[in-house]
Amino acid sequence: MSGYDDRDGFIWMDGKLVEWRSANVHILTHALHYASSVFEGERCYNGKIFKGHEHSLRLLESGRLLDMPIPYTAEEIDAAKEAVLKANGLTDAYIRAVAFRGAGDEMGVASLGNPVRLAVACWSWGAYYGDAKMKGAKLDIAKWKRPSPETIPTAAKAAGLYMICTMSKHAAMAKGCSDALFYDFRGYVAEATGANIFFVKDGEVHTPNPDCILNGITRQTVIGMLKDMQIKVHERYIKPEELADFEQCWLTGTAAEVTPVGQIGDYTFEVGDLTKRVATEYEKLVRA
Repeated sequence: MSGYDDRDGFIWMDGKLVEWRSANVHILTHALHYASSVFEGERCYNGKIFKGHEHSLRLLESGRLLDMPIPYTAEEIDAAKEAVLKANGLTDAYIRAVAFRGAGDEMGVASLGNPVRLAVACWSWGAYYGDAKMKGAKLDIAKWKRPSPETIPTAAKAAGLYMICTMSKHAAMAKGCSDALFYDFRGYVAEATGANIFFVKDGEVHTPNPDCILNGITRQTVIGMLKDMQIKVHERYIKPEELADFEQCWLTGTAAEVTPVGQIGDYTFEVGDLTKRVATEYEKLVRA
């Protein structure tokens, strides 16, 4: 397949559909230099975007947190996503909405005079972790730490927060792993590079308290599912040494969906019945 910059189709940019190869920005776009960018990743199943409106609302909140008000309503963003899906003839797709400071009158750190732009693209995208849904993903442990909320707006889905994700995933792939697990600035278990994490012990589920990580929409959905199943969920601080005691593990995210984990560093986990049940029920839910 051609690179992401060389495909047929359309991308929605600033209120109109443009040809895929013409969806470009100037080299002095502020976001390219200073990471003034927020985004959302979403999936469309059988013609319906799962939790699409919630993603639009979170995009607006991320922009607010970065002092970058996005000049569209959630409903207008919803409509843009539907328009780009229709224009590309897709009913099962991954959707990427991105808002950013464009090129304008300023080219330093400050950028209040530069326009906030919005684009929405979509494409067909299969399983994020390949065959890991059958045998469990293998994770490295990242050398980087998730930062304190006093350091950066950790509740935003902002481009700058992914810099250490890219480096950590590259390092993990070089070791034959699918992804990497972050600890946070205090040393507690945090998340993977693009997904939240869950553990199982004695039939109960444990997941990190999201006070310095993104409280993922898929994460929230899965917690709701577990509660409906009458399964106890503990949202708490998890110490690294506890990894030795957990029996099962999985990742959640829009791209990852529900992906079992078989290994983190030297710790191993079974792809057990509860993990399989959650993955199966989630697949049913998104297609309901």
